[in-house]
Amino acid sequence: MADPFGGMGGMGGMGAMLGGLQSQLKAMQAEAERAEVEGSAAGGKVVVRMNGTQEVLSVRIDPGVLADAELTEDLVRAATNDAVRRSRESVQGQMRELAERMGLPPQLLGL
Repeated sequence: MADPFGGMGGMGGMGAMLGGLQSQLKAMQAEAERAEVEGSAAGGKVVVRMNGTQEVLSVRIDPGVLADAELTEDLVRAATNDAVRRSRESVQGQMRELAERMGLPPQLLGL
């Protein structure tokens, strides 16, 4: 009878593969928590630094933009959105690498 799991050693092989995936995902999550990205707006007048789990670590605002509260709010929002985008891209890149190392199609991990 043919192996329905494509030569992966039946259910035992599938379980081992899933266990390995789970441990690698946990390691990747820990790495994401340590990773830091920066988002900026107005040529660096506002910079938001966050980690890979999208917790804001710091906000730096050039005093020259503080005179206009509405502008400052817009720049903080833009810099935060930039940092979130960079954080997501970083995590997706790590997930793509993990999928490639394990020989899995990226779509399996939602990429």
